[in-house]
Amino acid sequence: MYRIFIVEDDTKIRDILSDYLQKYGYDVVAAQDYRRIKEEFSAAQPNLVLLDINLPWYDGFYWCRQIRTISNVPIIFISARDGGMDQVMALENGGDDYMTKPFHFEVVLAKVKSVLRRAYGEYAVHAMSPRDVYDVGGLYLYRDQQSVEWKGKRLELSKKEFLLLDCLASKVNQIVSREELLEALWDDTHFVDDNTLSVNVTRVRKKLELLGIERAIETKRGQGYRLVQKWG
Repeated sequence: MYRIFIVEDDTKIRDILSDYLQKYGYDVVAAQDYRRIKEEFSAAQPNLVLLDINLPWYDGFYWCRQIRTISNVPIIFISARDGGMDQVMALENGGDDYMTKPFHFEVVLAKVKSVLRRAYGEYAVHAMSPRDVYDVGGLYLYRDQQSVEWKGKRLELSKKEFLLLDCLASKVNQIVSREELLEALWDDTHFVDDNTLSVNVTRVRKKLELLGIERAIETKRGQGYRLVQKWG
């Protein structure tokens, strides 16, 4: 079942559109907080986005650019703006298609089906999916780029540093044993100095501090380490 993320602040249009798509077997998630569209998108893990332009706080062009920093899922703009420049801006900001309100819901369904076929069909060329990005309370881990982002600031990590942070983030607020971390970072743990793991933990701590996140990794003596979500 494909999941569609609707970003539309007109509740009447949003609800009708949601009901119509659900009727045809789509899983629909609607945006709730128009200041946190990127976070809600990441949490929803959709296969397609229907995005209005006129929104509270920031417009659809802005949110399209934000989504494009973490995903290449199809984005269809839906807007009352019918000017040619708006459609050009939608495409230049990362959109895949554009529909003008008012629209026939049959046309919406046809557009959705067409875009999904191109993106996920048999001959589709798959690019970065949402699952290539791991979101921990707004801290984004880009697995394909080995980088981490917090509040718009991004840093690259070494392979070992990223593996370490990824392993801790996958069990956020839980203790991860030193043995588990060693096995995740090195193929043969027999020849790895125990201090080597500590050095990598220190490096990751410093990288997080550069982003503005302090004391996020706790050392649990005799047990391992824990990534504690203190940010947000």
